[in-house]
This record gives sequence, C-alpha cells and structure tokens, in this order.
Amino acid sequence: METMGRHVISELWGCDFEKLNDMNYIEQVFVDAALKSGAEVREVAFHKFAPQGVSGVVIISESHLTIHSFPEHGYASIDVYTCGDLNPHIAADYIAEALNAQTRENIELPRGMGPVQVKNTKVNAL
Repeated sequence: METMGRHVISELWGCDFEKLNDMNYIEQVFVDAALKSGAEVREVAFHKFAPQGVSGVVIISESHLTIHSFPEHGYASIDVYTCGDLNPHIAADYIAEALNAQTRENIELPRGMGPVQVKNTKVNAL
C-alpha cells in the first residue's frame, strides 16, 4: 500500500536567535521552502510571542509546514507534511539552512499506512 503522505519532524538546534525571533523572516522562509518543494501555498498564519518566539503554519494544497521557535534555546520544532510526489526533505533542509541550525534531527513518518512506524532518523551537524 502506498502512503497518503510523508511527514518529516525536524528538531533544529543551535539556530540563530534573531532569525528564530523574527516573525516576518520565518514566514518568508516557510513560504519559500514550500515553493522550493513544489507545493502550492494556500494560506499563511504566523504569531509572534512576547518576550520571544514564533509559531506558524503554511497551509499547502499538499498539507502543511509548521514551526514553534524557542529563540532563548536556539531551538525550533519543525513539521513538514506533504502528500503526493513532493519530497518534504527539500523544505525541511531549506528551513534548517535558513535558520543557521548547527544540529538537526529529522524523523520521517509515512502517513495513512496504519500503525505509525518510524521510517528513518537522520542526525546532521551542519
């Protein structure tokens, strides 16, 4: 059985504080990441927290990209979920590079196949 989609959960560490705390920058990075992966952007919603942090989502025809940033820890939690033939790693890699992540861990989950099984884990020091 084919998957309904591919879901990459990406843990980004050692990210640039200023970039993690800049809502406009993160929003642009996420829209660009979606477009670079070949997705069709439908809606964009981001929120800046006080004193720091950003959460947001880019809804794409093929599913979504999300972020929760913790600038004070240099950490960002990223989800890239795509359906069809899109490769979610293209967007996840672009985001990691744009946030200057020093370390990242990607876990890919096939979606719609029944019980969830971790497909692969990749840890990269950038």
